[in-house]
Amino acid sequence: MLINFNNLNINNLSFQTDFESKTKIFLEEWFSDGSTVKVQTSGSTGTPKIFEIEKNKMVNSAVMTCNFLGLKEDDKALLCLPVEYISGKMMVVRSIVRKLRMIVAEPSLKPLEHLNEEIDFCAMTPLQVENSLDKLHLIKNLIIGGAAVSESLKRKIAQNKRLEGIRIFETYGMSETLSHIALKQLMPEPEDYFTAFENVSVSLDERGCLKIFAPNVNAEVLQTNDLVEIKNEKQFKFLGRIDNVINSGGSKVFPETLEALVKKEIPNEVVFTGVKDESLGQKLILVIEGSATDDLNKKVAGISFEKSFHKPKEIIFIEKIPRTPNGKVNRIELNKIIAGRL
Repeated sequence: MLINFNNLNINNLSFQTDFESKTKIFLEEWFSDGSTVKVQTSGSTGTPKIFEIEKNKMVNSAVMTCNFLGLKEDDKALLCLPVEYISGKMMVVRSIVRKLRMIVAEPSLKPLEHLNEEIDFCAMTPLQVENSLDKLHLIKNLIIGGAAVSESLKRKIAQNKRLEGIRIFETYGMSETLSHIALKQLMPEPEDYFTAFENVSVSLDERGCLKIFAPNVNAEVLQTNDLVEIKNEKQFKFLGRIDNVINSGGSKVFPETLEALVKKEIPNEVVFTGVKDESLGQKLILVIEGSATDDLNKKVAGISFEKSFHKPKEIIFIEKIPRTPNGKVNRIELNKIIAGRL
């Protein structure tokens, strides 16, 4: 279905599918007299929770994204993310604020499957992008979030000859920042650092973790558990979450950094994790999604790790790596599965 926010009358719209009904519920909540809306966290780093966000802060966030991308009234957007989470809600709010025409498509791993027209703006997860490479050229401005974009996916995007003139960005953000507060361009010119929006500044705490000051969306300085490299007060490079740091033999290992390295060599989803070990404290384990093959084992064996302790002590193949509903790797659940197999 298509919702025209330049001439909106909710009562005249026919919401037929379950997802369309959820979208209608959010619209009714948004246009109610209340000053806040309820948002559910993904649960990728802990127990999912529901909290309330001020509508005016969401409007400010939407304006920053729309201004950065140059979106204008009557542009066409595609909603293909769950509206229970901030990612889906913010797509709706951006459409409301900028008076876009929004196509409502059931969230799936192939959200562009039935798309046969050009659209101006869409937000997708890496898994959705992975399954939509044949139709990405229909999107003028694409932002990818919810999880890190793998090196293999970046390579597939860069090699796609049909994407000339298309702008693609990786996002940085979380529920507490009302979706993203920084973007990193992947196409047409790939960038190494995220660049924060206007009126957003970044700094480090004593642990090397990112601090965000974005007064338009949060009056307080937001303290994250994300380890980063700071270039200046507007630009930073993500290294990994401090929660995920593995202490093996007294050395700190950043799994996300190693995962990016391995994904340059193999197409499979991979996760580095640590399991308890009497001598090392934590033993470094590489989990690979899929079945073991001679070719795959040879490629992994040929990877040159910067440090000797970066090389996994054990490699485990798993049919499917668990994920949260919005596509993030569920490291908590994965660790439970691995512990049961060792």
